[in-house]
Amino acid sequence: MKKGIELHQLVINLMFVLLSVLMVMPFALVVAVSLTKESAIIANGFQFIPARISMDAYRYILESPDIIVRAYGVTTLVTAIGTAVGLFVTALTAYVISRRDYRYNRITTFYVFFTMLFSGGLVPAYILITQYLHMKDTLFALILPILLSPFNIMVMKGFMSKLPFEIVESAKMDGAREFKVFFAIILPLSKPALATLGLLIAFVYWNDWFNAMLYIDNPKLVPLQLLLVRILNSIEFLTTNSEFTQSLAIDLSQFPNNSARMAIAVLAGGPMMIVFPFFQRFFVKGLTVGSLKG
Repeated sequence: MKKGIELHQLVINLMFVLLSVLMVMPFALVVAVSLTKESAIIANGFQFIPARISMDAYRYILESPDIIVRAYGVTTLVTAIGTAVGLFVTALTAYVISRRDYRYNRITTFYVFFTMLFSGGLVPAYILITQYLHMKDTLFALILPILLSPFNIMVMKGFMSKLPFEIVESAKMDGAREFKVFFAIILPLSKPALATLGLLIAFVYWNDWFNAMLYIDNPKLVPLQLLLVRILNSIEFLTTNSEFTQSLAIDLSQFPNNSARMAIAVLAGGPMMIVFPFFQRFFVKGLTVGSLKG
């Protein structure tokens, strides 16, 4: 029986190792292609081991490093502020609707859930941000539109609903006010959910480029993702307009078309892939517990 258990565990471990390798292989291929010379890609296709190593793709993208650094700074600042404020407001909202002694618990919960089914639309949102709130060409236009997510609120509510309500009652009997209960008791007990949702919110802010395309015209406020999208569009334009490239005497066989696309993916997703492992244990626990009760 002991051997059977060991064999069972071995099979499970091998299955997860194989699954992990299958997940890592695409990103490894992206990194390898980004370091491959364009002529070698045209001749041999995509390979895990570059036939000819070249930094042309990164050299093309980082030709103006101050622009990339500034875009990284804007994205990092927006991600940090948006994640902190969004997580705090999400926790506040979820705590209110998770309280059983809140009279309008069901009505408020339905109000939050209803926004998951219907939205105001793009045009009203654009008019609100630009005409009424006057946030065009400001960092607030990158933070406010995605600050609060009803899905995150429902997940956080599900987690907080599992916390014993007797703890809150005991604290209130000892004279603690609502904010004291929230900051001293609820938030420390909600660390797994906070870490999980914080990571999800950070991913949303880091990968967002659509709001920047709508509201940002100032080149000094362009975030990383929008900058990389513009670079990708420039590459697409050069590769699909042969007459234009011939007039500029550009050799497309040496132009880093495919490798530059992969380099953009590495630059865009690399930092968040480094951060994710540090929150992995909180990520699984937070989602599991938060989804037990909605």
